[in-house]
Amino acid sequence: MAAPKAVTSRVRASKRADKSSPASSHNFMERLPSEVLIKILSYLDASALFTISHVNKLFYQFASDNALWNKIYIAKFSKNKKPKHASCLDEPLRKMGTVEVRDRPAGYWKWRCFRAARGTNKWQKHLGLISCHTGLPSQTEQVLRNLHVTWELEVSVKSGHESTHELSCSQFCETAVTLWWSVGDCLPSYQQISTLQLHGVRRIALNCPGLKKPGWRSLMTKLDIQTLTKSTQVIGQDRLVELKLLQPGIIIGVWRDQCSVAFIMFTLHFHRLVERSVEGSSVCPYVEPTVKPPFDDIDLEYGLHGYQLHIVLHDTVCKIMSGSFSQLFCRRTQICDGLIQLTAINRTDLSQHTLLSGDITLPWRCEALQGAVQNCCIMSLTLLDEFKKPFWCVSSPVSMMLEKAPVSYDYDGEHFLIHYQDSDGQVKMELVWMKEQKQFFLVSLVVCVPVCKVNRHFGRDY
Repeated sequence: MAAPKAVTSRVRASKRADKSSPASSHNFMERLPSEVLIKILSYLDASALFTISHVNKLFYQFASDNALWNKIYIAKFSKNKKPKHASCLDEPLRKMGTVEVRDRPAGYWKWRCFRAARGTNKWQKHLGLISCHTGLPSQTEQVLRNLHVTWELEVSVKSGHESTHELSCSQFCETAVTLWWSVGDCLPSYQQISTLQLHGVRRIALNCPGLKKPGWRSLMTKLDIQTLTKSTQVIGQDRLVELKLLQPGIIIGVWRDQCSVAFIMFTLHFHRLVERSVEGSSVCPYVEPTVKPPFDDIDLEYGLHGYQLHIVLHDTVCKIMSGSFSQLFCRRTQICDGLIQLTAINRTDLSQHTLLSGDITLPWRCEALQGAVQNCCIMSLTLLDEFKKPFWCVSSPVSMMLEKAPVSYDYDGEHFLIHYQDSDGQVKMELVWMKEQKQFFLVSLVVCVPVCKVNRHFGRDY
């Protein structure tokens, strides 16, 4: 009876051993030769292999091995089901691949498997239905929902700690979607945030009840907060929060009495949104193909006419204004200060002036609190060239400023200006507040595009 007691005592001692000791299972797995780990993982199917890649960085590295996923790809999607070098399957799996497998970057065949499984051609057909008003796919929202796409925000702090936050809510509009993260005390203070990464995630159904569904992650945006500190603008505030615009389309709401973050908001334009959300990798964003219009050496003002503008003003709840303007142009002699000016609404033409259906406010909510920042809203702009192809697309929160001098003497009321600017262009919107009607009128809308952008796109030299 002494022997079993000794064995029992050794087992109990082993259970009480420090997890950081070399005998722990974690360190035991790390000490295994890579060939052995790859061999073990080779017995898993695609779903299990993808799931185990979320355990830690070690498993992520080995579970993304090209040889493993090449074998799965050949078995499931290749027309020739039998690999060219069948005898290699009996050797260590790291040596099984052909030259093509070894030369591919890490994770390539994993990406190929997921792309094949996603049925790319099916959703691309739905995206082929283009709206005549916006020039964008008319079923973007439906395709995103059918593909089970969501978005995750990865927050890194200066100490090196990383945390991933699931989407709190989303709001679709005509040509953009607003994403909202509000997770209370889980968000670090504003000064401690070092980077923000936005990933599109397509959830994958697994036959594992109770298991949180993993998803294919596509990097969409990576921001270094420290480098953006100088250019960050405060575009509005109420008695509780202050809105900091990090760059076009990205806002952090900060509690005014503290340094803590109340919420983080992204606005994403529909242009290539599906591709950006599912076609990138976890470390590299989707690269948009370059499409140039045909060369024309006969039209002396090629690239200066035939533009079509669709613009939407909205908040996080509803639409404030929507309008389409066609046949916009700029004479060659009217090019000024390196900008091509496209006038959609002329302040002297009263018939073009547009009534807004709501106030210029940006509602927000966070846990049990909510509010609305005055004189702020979201602008979603789509500018098409004469071939009805997207030329400039942007969606971003904007602020409205009171003008000291009236911009139009046809109206008796306070005059306001919305001025948006980035490297691709400028937008100037002049509004008048009619006190009796308690409504805004849009009396001027001008879009300015840099000459260099037009020259680069159309191959001109203006």
